[in-house]
Amino acid sequence: MLAADRIVQNALKALLYEVSVTPKPGLVDPQTHGAHPDMTVFTFIDSTLSLERYFQACVQAGQRFAGSELTQLFIQIRPLGVQAEKDMFAATSNVNTHKGAIFSLGVLVTAVAYLTQVQATFTAVDIQTVVKKMLVDLVENDFKQLQQKIPAELTAGERHFLKYGKTGIRGEAQAGFPSVFQTALPFLTTSTGSVNQRLLDTLMHIAQCCDDSNLIKRAGDPAILIWVRQQTQMFFTLGGSKTIAGTDFLRQLDATFTAKKLSLGGSADLLILTIFLGLTFDAFAATPN
Repeated sequence: MLAADRIVQNALKALLYEVSVTPKPGLVDPQTHGAHPDMTVFTFIDSTLSLERYFQACVQAGQRFAGSELTQLFIQIRPLGVQAEKDMFAATSNVNTHKGAIFSLGVLVTAVAYLTQVQATFTAVDIQTVVKKMLVDLVENDFKQLQQKIPAELTAGERHFLKYGKTGIRGEAQAGFPSVFQTALPFLTTSTGSVNQRLLDTLMHIAQCCDDSNLIKRAGDPAILIWVRQQTQMFFTLGGSKTIAGTDFLRQLDATFTAKKLSLGGSADLLILTIFLGLTFDAFAATPN
């Protein structure tokens, strides 16, 4: 059985691994704040540590749940996420570092914890199945009364849905995070190189394949995805992170993103989930630093 403390540590590691990866287009890393001038890597460290109690509570909820309807398990952890956001903002002086990850990673942590108490071993498919059962009708329930809400009270995800008709991370989560389980995790598992190189390539693979809602929001136009996919294709054509040409190209792309105030924030959140699963299944065990 996967120990409760290891599940929590994997969640915290996933957040810290992601912010440590460099160079990332428009994102905070140890070298630059990217398109986020109100953040540094230290802001993310403070934010990560503030979420330890949240992940502990998610693990407890998952391991103690004895019901048959897993949607009830999600209902149990949702208030925990609300408190976690408050803890995050208190730790970061009201900077939003991990709001998306609080939701998504909290769901995955809870799903893994639940599986540890119902079966001796489990696979990535098992985790995805639990997630789907936890989040049945999430999009419909969250968006059914948007027209009645005051515009100023809409969340970024709700505004994204009303403007572009895209369900964003809620739709991704309800479908069982297919971008993670079917795209990013297999890529990470078969990748080679140092941890930084593998995660950098995985991030760019996610950006190449997925609709990054944060990127769309910052650009104000879904057409930005076409340009980004062209850039990610060039990165891999140059050999990716394990070549000098690929790394130089990525540094130039980071400068472009920063100048245009663009950020792969949505892709970074999916990378965090991918790292968490990679740690869960020991994908980094034989990888040099």
